[in-house]
Amino acid sequence: MTTDQDRKRPGRPPGASDTRDRILSVARDLFARNGFDNTSIRSIASGAGVDGALVHHYFGTKTQLFAAAIHIPIDPMSVIGPLREVPVEEIGHVLPSLLLPLWDSEMGKGFIATLRSLLAGSDVSMVRSFLQDVIAAEVGSRVDSPPGTGRVRVQFVASQLVGVVMARYILELEPFRSLPVDQVAETIAPNLQRYLTGDLPALRAID
Repeated sequence: MTTDQDRKRPGRPPGASDTRDRILSVARDLFARNGFDNTSIRSIASGAGVDGALVHHYFGTKTQLFAAAIHIPIDPMSVIGPLREVPVEEIGHVLPSLLLPLWDSEMGKGFIATLRSLLAGSDVSMVRSFLQDVIAAEVGSRVDSPPGTGRVRVQFVASQLVGVVMARYILELEPFRSLPVDQVAETIAPNLQRYLTGDLPALRAID
C-alpha cells in the first residue's frame, strides 16, 4: 500500500520502474540509430517524455546509460578513465593488464554473456558506435600520428582484443583458455603498443 511518505520521498516518482524502462528503450533505439556520439541525454529525455535530470538520476553519465542499455555490468569509463593518465608509449602495455583481469573476474562473466547476446542479436551497431565514438575519441586522438590515423590504430587494437575474447572466453580454445592472465597480457602488449605508436603498412596507405 502506498503511503503519503512514499509519495513524498524524493527520487521515487510514481511509475518509477516504467519510467526507467522507457528511458532505456528510447536510449537503445537512439544509440543504435544515431550512434553514441550523436545521441544526447536531452534527446533521450525528450523521446522518453521526461526531464534530462531524471535520466541522470536513474543512470548517471551517458556512458553509464549506454552500459545499462546493452547490459554491460560495468561503467566503460572505469577502464577508459585511468588510461588518460598513462603515457602514450605505455598504453598498449597497460590496457591488457586492465582488461584481462576484469574479463576473468565474476563481473567479467556478465560482460562475456552480454557479448554473446550482442553477437547473436541486432545491437552490434551500438558497440561499433561506442568503439568509434568513445574509444577512438579517448585514445585515438592521442595516437593520431601521422594525422588521420588514430581511428584505424584503435581499430587494430580492438581487433586484437576482440580476438582474445573470442578465443579465450567464447570458443574457449585450450591451452589459450587456461593460460595465466598476466602471461596473455604480457604476450599481446608489445603488439598493441605497435598498433598504437608503431610504423604500420596500413597507415602508410592512409598517409
